[in-house]
Amino acid sequence: MKPGSEPPEILDQQLFYRGRKFNFDVHRLRLPNGAIGQWECVRHPGGALVIPVTPEGKLVLVRQYRFAVEGRTLEFPAGTVEANEDPAETVRREIEEETGYRASKWRKLGQFILAPGYSDEIIYAFLAEDLEKLETPPPQDEDEDIDTVLMTPQELEEAILQGEPVDAKSMASFILAKPFL
Repeated sequence: MKPGSEPPEILDQQLFYRGRKFNFDVHRLRLPNGAIGQWECVRHPGGALVIPVTPEGKLVLVRQYRFAVEGRTLEFPAGTVEANEDPAETVRREIEEETGYRASKWRKLGQFILAPGYSDEIIYAFLAEDLEKLETPPPQDEDEDIDTVLMTPQELEEAILQGEPVDAKSMASFILAKPFL
C-alpha cells in the first residue's frame, strides 16, 4: 500500500511551529480503525541522498557535525528538496556543495519513508558514478561543518557493524545501492 492511500479523518489540526526546513503539526484524528486521539507530526518537504562512487570503486561520504546528537555522523551527501525542485536536481547540487565532485552517470535507487511514526519525510536515493573532482567546488552552506571521507563498501559495512555513528538514511540507501557496487 502506498503512503497516503488511507487518510484519517481530521477532527482538529494546529500548526505549532513553522520552521526553515519543516513544520510541526498537532492533530486530533479518527484513524481508519475508529480510534480517536491526538498525534504530532513533523511535516517535511522530503530529502534527496546520493551515493557517489569513484572510478576506483570508493564511496564518497561526509562526516558532518549534527547538533541534535552533539557530534559527527558519517553520511552520504544529502539535502532538503526545495519547493518545486525535482529530487534529482537536489542531489546534483548537494554532491558538488558537500564533496566537490560532479557525476556524469546517475541511477535512481528508490525512495523510502524515513520515520513514519512522527514524520511524513520521504528520502529519494540516487547512485552517482563517473565522478570528477571539481577544481573549484561551490561553497558549502554556512551552517555545514563537513569533511569528505572515501571508503570502500566493505569499510563502510564494517563501520556500520562496529557501531560508528552512521545515519539511518545512509544505511538504508547503502542497502539499495549494494547490487550496483
